[in-house]
Amino acid sequence: MALTPQWLDELRARVTLSTLIGRTVKITRAGREYKACCPFHNEKTPSFTINDEKGFYHCFGCGAHGDAIRWMTDQRGLSFMDAVKELAGEAGMEVPAPDPRAAKKAEEQASLRDVTQAAADWFTQQLGSSNGAPARDYLAKRGISDATRTAFGFGLAPDSRSALKEALKKYPTAMLVESGMLISVDDKEPYDRFRGRLMIPIRDARGRVIAFGGRILGDGEPKYLNSPDTPLFDKGRTLYNLDKASPASRQTNRIIVVEGYMDVIALAEAGVADAVAPLGTALTENQLAMLWRMVPVPLLCFDGDAAGQKAAMRAATRALPLLRPGFSLAFATLPAGQDPDDIVRARGADGFTALLEEAQPLVERLWAHEVAAGPLATPEERAALKTRLLGHADAIEDADVRHHYREAFRERLDALFARARPERGPRVPWAPMAQRGGRRFTPDPRLQPPGAETRSIGEAGIGAPYVAALLGGLLRYPAALRRHEEALMRVAIGNPADAELLGAMLDIANAQEGLDCEGLLAILEPMKVYNRATTLLRADGMHFSFNRRLEDGEGAAEARETALRDLDEYIGVLVTQPEIRARLAEATADFQRTMDDEGFARQQKLYAMDKELTRRLAALSDSSQD
Repeated sequence: MALTPQWLDELRARVTLSTLIGRTVKITRAGREYKACCPFHNEKTPSFTINDEKGFYHCFGCGAHGDAIRWMTDQRGLSFMDAVKELAGEAGMEVPAPDPRAAKKAEEQASLRDVTQAAADWFTQQLGSSNGAPARDYLAKRGISDATRTAFGFGLAPDSRSALKEALKKYPTAMLVESGMLISVDDKEPYDRFRGRLMIPIRDARGRVIAFGGRILGDGEPKYLNSPDTPLFDKGRTLYNLDKASPASRQTNRIIVVEGYMDVIALAEAGVADAVAPLGTALTENQLAMLWRMVPVPLLCFDGDAAGQKAAMRAATRALPLLRPGFSLAFATLPAGQDPDDIVRARGADGFTALLEEAQPLVERLWAHEVAAGPLATPEERAALKTRLLGHADAIEDADVRHHYREAFRERLDALFARARPERGPRVPWAPMAQRGGRRFTPDPRLQPPGAETRSIGEAGIGAPYVAALLGGLLRYPAALRRHEEALMRVAIGNPADAELLGAMLDIANAQEGLDCEGLLAILEPMKVYNRATTLLRADGMHFSFNRRLEDGEGAAEARETALRDLDEYIGVLVTQPEIRARLAEATADFQRTMDDEGFARQQKLYAMDKELTRRLAALSDSSQD
C-alpha cells in the first residue's frame, strides 16, 4: 500500500515538533509557541517559531516553513522516504510497504545493514588491538586525533584472506558476499575483500554504515579500495560524509566538495565540518541533485594539477544540462601538488576559507578553460573558441539560463577580441510629448505583455488543455515524475482536482521506484482522483506524442523514445514560460515608466524568449502528427 495522507497525518501527530527541532537548535518557550534563531539563515534576533499544536515551524526572516518531515529533509538533508522512516521508527509506527516485493527488499537490506555494522565494529576493534599499532601510527602522522578517529569510525582490516569471514561466521556466506565484505570468484572459496588496509566506513544520509573505503598500509595497489555497488550502496548516489556535512551546511550556508574521503577528514580535523566527497567517480547527476538540495551553489575544491582540473571540467559539463535559475556551481582551485590537508596545516582553517572565497563561478571556469585550450591567433582558432563556448551554453536545458550564458560568452568574446563598437551619443531623458516635437511615443505592439487571449500558459495557472496533456503524459510515462519532481512542483495548476492528481502521482513516485502505467493506476484506484486519471488516459485526441497509445510492433521503441523526449521538453516549457511571462510583464511596466534603452533591450530579450518557448510548444504538438 502507499503512504496515505491519513497515515502521514498520524505520523506528524505523534511527533512533538519542538522536541525534534530542539535536538539541534536552542529553543525557548514564548507563550504557546517556541522561538529560536533560524537555523536556515544567520540572524541575531529570533524570528523562527515552532507551533506544536499546528505541527509546523515558520521563519519570519527567510520564509522557511514546514512540518516534521520537511524539517528532516531540509535540515538533515534526508530524502522524503528516509525522513518518514526515521520519524516512524521514533513514533513506533510501521511504514507501509508499497508491495510484497518492496517489503522483502527492505527486509533484505536491513539484514545487510546488520552485516556492514558488524564489520565496522570488528574493524574498529582490530584498530584498537596490538595489531593496529602501525595503523594508529599512520593516523597520528596524518594529524588525525583520537576524537576524529572515533567520530569517523576508523578501523583496520588485517592482512588475512579469512579473518573477517571467520569473525562474522554467524552470517551466511552469501550475505557476506552480497554486502561486499567477501569476494566470490568462479568456484573458489569466498575470501575477504579488504586485507591489510585502514578502513573507513561509508554512511548513508541517516548515518548508517552501508559500505567501506580502505587505504593500503604499506606498498601495494590500488592505494584506495571501495566496496562494490550492493543493494545498500550505489556509489553514484552516495556522498561521503553527507550525514555530518548536511547539518553543518545549514549553519555555514555552504557545502564543499573535495576529491577524497581523507580530504574530508583532514578538513574536519581542522574544524571545517561541511565537506563531502564522491567515491572514486566523477560527480553524477544524482550527487549534484543532493548538493543542490543543501545549497544553491556548492563549492567544488579540486587540485590544481592536470588531473584535478580535468575532474573540475567533468563536473562542470555534467552540471550544465541541469542548471536552473539560482542554482549553479563554483570552483576553488588548490595550488598544484597540494591537497586540503596541506592547506589547513600551512594556513589553518581560515586560510582554507580564504581560498574558497576566491572561487570562480561556473561561467568563469568554462571561459578560462576554453581560452587556455589552444592558440587564438587566427580567425579559424577564434571561431573554434566561439563554437566550443556556445556548445556549452546550448547544453543547458533551461531556456532562461541558456540565454544568459550565451550572452555572457558573447560579451567576453567581444572584450577579448576588442571588437570595435559604434560610439553612443548621450542618453536623452524621456520628455513629455510636447517637448519631443509633438511626436507621440508608441511602444512596439509586439512587446506588450501577453493579452488575455494569449495567456493559455500564464500567471494564473496553466490552461486546462495543457494540464490534461501533461497529466496524461505523466500517467503513460511515470518515470518522468521522479526525473522532474522539482520542476513539476513549480507548475501552476488552476484546477484543484488536477492539482490533487499531480500531487498524488508525485507522492506515489517518491514511495515506489520502477513504476509503469499499470502499476500507477493500481495504486491510484482507491483514490478519488482515479476517475480523472482514467479519463485522461482515454483522451487520445490531444496533439502530443506522449498522449498517444503505443502499439507493440516495429517502431514502438523509437516512438516511445520520442514521446519521452517530447514530454521532458514539454515539462520544461510549462515551468519556464509562466516565469518568463511574469518577468516580461514586469519589464514592460518598467519600460513604460522609464522609456530608456536598457529597459527596452531587457523587454525585447524576454519577448524573444517567450516567442521561442511558444514555437517549441507548437513544434511539440506538430511532431506528434508526423
